[in-house]
Amino acid sequence: MARQRVWHPREARGSEAGSVAVIDLPELAISVRQPWTWAILHGGKNIENRDWPTKIRGRVCLHASKGMTRDEYEDCLATIHAISLTHPFPPGLALPAFDDLPRGGIVGTVEITGCVADSDSPWFFGRYGFVLRNAEPLADFVQVKGALGFFKWRDNLGLAKIKPKQGSLL
Repeated sequence: MARQRVWHPREARGSEAGSVAVIDLPELAISVRQPWTWAILHGGKNIENRDWPTKIRGRVCLHASKGMTRDEYEDCLATIHAISLTHPFPPGLALPAFDDLPRGGIVGTVEITGCVADSDSPWFFGRYGFVLRNAEPLADFVQVKGALGFFKWRDNLGLAKIKPKQGSLL
């Protein structure tokens, strides 16, 4: 897998391309645990299930939560497989390996067009579903601490803790 560039606020200097891209992102973000975030961006997941409704509409940042268990990964994989039996995915689409999913930052944007209590979407299995469309992955991962509910992610930019990967000299 190609290594993805990670943008961090300590790297921002003047008008670097990374900082310009960050300026263009929506103000609000919502945290979603991986691999569901990947499913929104790449697998056609058009509903985000929640226990609470929202009146927020429009484009928001998609934050991949820092935590993800093996059980959550396997559950999502089983769900994707079950959905693929009635709603085939494009050939070659594959869920990345557990350790290859980016976590703890902004990975894309998505438009919220509604909030429903019932849906025919195979992705709906919650009390409420935020209806999603036009998901767009970011070229560069923006490391930032998440929060519950919708949050102003720029307020958390300096709070993300960077842990070097095993074998790193940093």
